Amino acid sequence: MKTIFEQAHRIIIKVGSSLIIGENNRVREEWLKTVAEDIAHLRGLGKQVTVITSGAVGLGRQTLRYGARKLELEEKQAAAACGQITLISHWAKAFQFENSESFYPAQILLTLDDSENRRRYLNARSTLETLLAEPHIIPIVNENDTVATEELKVGDNDRLAARVAQMISADLLVLLSDIDGLYVENPFINPAAEFIPEVSRITTEIEAMAGGSGSMLGSGGMRTKIEAAKIALAAGCHMLIGKGAEMHPLERLMKGERCTSFRAGATPKSARKHWISGSLKALGVYTVDEGAAAALQNGKSLLPAGVREVEGAFERGDAVIIKSLRGEVLGKGLSAYSSIDAKRIIGARSSEIEKVLGFKYRDTLVHRDDMVLEISGRKNI
Repeated sequence: MKTIFEQAHRIIIKVGSSLIIGENNRVREEWLKTVAEDIAHLRGLGKQVTVITSGAVGLGRQTLRYGARKLELEEKQAAAACGQITLISHWAKAFQFENSESFYPAQILLTLDDSENRRRYLNARSTLETLLAEPHIIPIVNENDTVATEELKVGDNDRLAARVAQMISADLLVLLSDIDGLYVENPFINPAAEFIPEVSRITTEIEAMAGGSGSMLGSGGMRTKIEAAKIALAAGCHMLIGKGAEMHPLERLMKGERCTSFRAGATPKSARKHWISGSLKALGVYTVDEGAAAALQNGKSLLPAGVREVEGAFERGDAVIIKSLRGEVLGKGLSAYSSIDAKRIIGARSSEIEKVLGFKYRDTLVHRDDMVLEISGRKNI
């Protein structure tokens, strides 16, 4: 696994509640410290790391004295409200180091709606991208159980982790679990069950191997991990399922401890480009001048100054077709501005955007990372 960690630049680490909360219903502080040290080591290697954490509801149970009984939705929300403060404070404490640079956790709470509503998705992505650019910050993400309804809940942090990996184009997702990977059968029932070291495609046979939840504190299980793998692999993100209960779990995986690796067949960038090209319906058109058309062919982004006309009604983040003055389709991309705002800034310099609109999302109308170019132009599409 050393190679997969070495190749990855942007890594998501998911930590389950059963790992964070011990048998005495208290946070495993010493263990959490070693996880923070492992993450600090990855940051020292130039990796960008985001943590997906569980545990708020489990910790909030104690504060509200709910015990181990099954909770109603409003009780889970109340427990999450109390437990989230405790949870993030323990993460903050874990990232304080005496003899090396400390890190500061940035808390982000998300719901399923945040990953499916285009505007919220873009806002969450922009926030995470900004935080990842800061060398002393570690983004800590959890599901926003305090406001989520059953219809909006991701349902477990395995899938939330995969959604975040998809959102920020991560290279590697690591699910730390109470099991070291995928087995043909449940190894807790059949100790002789065959271990699966690597998966390159999620088949019906692979899905059939997944069982139920293995922990009272956790909401996931192998089934949700397989569903997370589907999301991650489709986004070009490799995924690992590894045992996380021992000290320094990430260091152990980097040194080759047994785990199941799910290998993506594409890179996050190519998967994103494929999604833009084939899965999104274009809601508008940017017609660009010859200078902008030439710049696009040379790998540049689309600037407002090079756009002559805006057609259609679209919002920020929607797909648009990019055409030349002769009607040739040059490409397709995600607009950084709505059609209303775009019409106000076309022909202007990037430095003038904020003066015209009163705000600025980006210097570009379509960034090159959010664009797919046509190999040959087609007229009037």
